[in-house]
Amino acid sequence: MIVSAIREAERNTSGEIRVHIDDTCEGDAYRKAVEVFYRLGMEKTRSRNGVLIYVACNSKVFAIIGDKGINDAVPDNFWGDVTRHLRECFSRGNYAEGLADAVKMAGLKLRTFFPYEKDDVNEQSDEISYKKG
Repeated sequence: MIVSAIREAERNTSGEIRVHIDDTCEGDAYRKAVEVFYRLGMEKTRSRNGVLIYVACNSKVFAIIGDKGINDAVPDNFWGDVTRHLRECFSRGNYAEGLADAVKMAGLKLRTFFPYEKDDVNEQSDEISYKKG
């Protein structure tokens, strides 16, 4: 469901969306998301327009981060509505549906700043990455 949502979202934007799942997160979720972002090589897109949705299930935390190209182009609190929606879904126990919705929302939001181009190349894996422990 989530991988399908990534593929659908990326038909709206040249942005690259990834989801990473950890069991736990020691410390700040945003800092961990930045670490994972670079470990996955997400800064290596042509337009620096990668987005990572990071979730640590057992720690019950998540973060959404965009690369420099996105951060330079979008207004402050760009991910606010996606974050709120994801938080609401998670609080109701709708984890997979919430992640799929968040991915689709991200694609629609990015479309304004990074529209899909007919010669677009998928620069990042659409598969979910995982780390246990």
